[in-house]
Amino acid sequence: MKINVNGKAEETAPCSLLDFIHQKGLSPEGIVVEHNHNIVKRKTWQDIQLQENDNLELLSFVGGG
Repeated sequence: MKINVNGKAEETAPCSLLDFIHQKGLSPEGIVVEHNHNIVKRKTWQDIQLQENDNLELLSFVGGG
């Protein structure tokens, strides 16, 4: 199925948001996720099943001085 991730189309198999984040090799502790224009809490990621044409924004924090 097709979804949009940070403005780019991607293909993925049906899965939960948490599974998708793991597939991308991202650390859940270091990102914030917007799913279809709503910020979602980390504890709900396993419950969200990605659907065709979903929009995700994956934002990571970068420390610095």
